[in-house]
Amino acid sequence: MSSFARQVLKGTAATVDVLRPRAPGVVVLIYHCVGGGRASSVDLPVDLFEEQAAFLAEQASVLDLDTALEVLAGRHPMPAGAVVLTFDDGTADLVEHALPILVRYRLPATVYLATGFVDGPRTIWGDGGALSWAGVREMVSTGLVTLGSHTHSHVLLDRLPAGEVASELDRSVELIGEHTGVQVAHFAYPKALEPSPDADAQVRARFRSAALAGTKANVPGLTDPHRLARSPVQVSDGMRWFARKARGGMGFEDTARRVLNRRRYAGATR
Repeated sequence: MSSFARQVLKGTAATVDVLRPRAPGVVVLIYHCVGGGRASSVDLPVDLFEEQAAFLAEQASVLDLDTALEVLAGRHPMPAGAVVLTFDDGTADLVEHALPILVRYRLPATVYLATGFVDGPRTIWGDGGALSWAGVREMVSTGLVTLGSHTHSHVLLDRLPAGEVASELDRSVELIGEHTGVQVAHFAYPKALEPSPDADAQVRARFRSAALAGTKANVPGLTDPHRLARSPVQVSDGMRWFARKARGGMGFEDTARRVLNRRRYAGATR
């Protein structure tokens, strides 16, 4: 999609927000890379990520994922502007660039690891920027980072044979526990795609929560914790569209993206 087309789509999504307001709730943001130098719509420049972090520190109530789940279950009052930060995959730039900013602004975050690429020669992006286990432990040591699973090899669970789902999930959990001592309780589906019924059941049996896409706020009392909606942050959001996403808007953008992704990932396995 061209830059012009992206901005037209974002403008349309903002208009839809005005015409069809969303219910307030907990907004879960998806980040991927920060300052990784990739030609990707989700590899944010460091200065933009810091500007967004400063905005959230001042304008939002940033919650860790476990607290957010308590809010959604009605066991904890929902603060105004409730937001959860999440990062998918596990790239080295998270430790180098994102972590110092999270520490500076005291913002908790969840990092969903595709463990097969940690300490490996490449990431799912095909480059050599994989996160190390030492880097993972450094993140955990801040007290701000919750670890989650993103499968072992970043396979798409809507098309993985039923007999292979368990090993993908269990290997990821085992490696994180072995290298960090953390018992993983949260999961994010690769590429935020809906799982098969078998994968859904296996994820529910292992994790307290599971995240997909959705670009909307998660509403207390109505949200299935194994179907958490998340809003992807893109370079093209800048601050204007990012602020809307942080408040639960821009849902129409997700609707359009799902249509495109059905074609984009039609023959993919990861």
